[in-house]
Amino acid sequence: MGWTKYQLMLAAMMLITGSINTLSAKWADYFSAPGCNNSPVHTFSHPFVQAVGMFLGELSCLAVFYIALCQDRRRPEPKMNPGQSFNPILFLPPALCDMTATSLMYVALNMTSASSFQMLRGAVIIFTGLLSVAFLGRRLVASQWVGILITILGLLVVGLADFVSGKRDDSHKLSDVITGDLLIIMAQIIAAVQMVLEEKFVYKHDVHPLRAVGTEGLFGFVILSILLVPMFYIPVGSFSNNPRQVLEDALDAFCQIGHQPLIILALLGNTVSIAFFNFAGISVTKEISATTRMVLDSLRTVVIWAVSLALGWEQFHGLQVLGFIILLVGAALYNGLHHPLLARMFPSRYGQNQENSSERERLLSGEQDGSINQQS
Repeated sequence: MGWTKYQLMLAAMMLITGSINTLSAKWADYFSAPGCNNSPVHTFSHPFVQAVGMFLGELSCLAVFYIALCQDRRRPEPKMNPGQSFNPILFLPPALCDMTATSLMYVALNMTSASSFQMLRGAVIIFTGLLSVAFLGRRLVASQWVGILITILGLLVVGLADFVSGKRDDSHKLSDVITGDLLIIMAQIIAAVQMVLEEKFVYKHDVHPLRAVGTEGLFGFVILSILLVPMFYIPVGSFSNNPRQVLEDALDAFCQIGHQPLIILALLGNTVSIAFFNFAGISVTKEISATTRMVLDSLRTVVIWAVSLALGWEQFHGLQVLGFIILLVGAALYNGLHHPLLARMFPSRYGQNQENSSERERLLSGEQDGSINQQS
């Protein structure tokens, strides 16, 4: 059965907005402008300000949820399930994880290429699988363990590609590239903790996905906005690229935006795209399947890579192709994409396992992906 026009629109929206999300964040990093107090021209390096914008995009999902709920209640026969009542504090721990992981990833994006950034985010499979076994008592099947091992191999290949390209690429220092890659891996560990916390404490309350995304966005936006104040006074030396060499100089960011208005376009692209990306991802899982969502997310990496090459942001490296293919195979095995293929090839042996595979897919990545932020 073919896809409906609505399903095609959702798939296209997820692919396009997901790609815009990372590309707009990277585009902002390429701008240079003077800062406050006539400081010299310097690059726009404000990862925490960008993270605040991302959480603002997530927060908008909460507004969308309540608008949709009000419209649904005006109908003669309401169809929307708002979920059970819950204590919003349940979302604080995963929101803190989301905030930390997102901030680390925006710092890393300033140090490495957009394509490597997107590929290395595949490491979340490894840590989510291991943590779900350790803390949720989940039993992974053999293909998922193989998928984790293949994903590790793919990460090593991508890391090697960055190491080789870092020696030849003047746009990023080798030390910055390696540090950025390590920060991305560290962020995926924290993101995996977020997913486990969401499953353990949040999903049992039957929270609507848009409400879950928006509530985490609310916590992240408020807390990180407050933290921008002490960050303004914390010196970090050469680790920071802003003139005052503090952890985050939000005033400098606004001054640069005043001198180069296109920066606000990049930041708005990031904020708006994350809102539509979350909505599209939730809808794709509901209307089509979680497997389709995973495939579209992998295609997003290809789009980001192609656009980065076309814009001259990075050079082509064959090792990256190999690494991406390996990561794709690992993700496919972990998410069970091989089951439909085996069922067609050996229907008598594997056909009877399709119902169980679909249920496992739903539990592993379907209902839970609703409030897991996949920004950038």
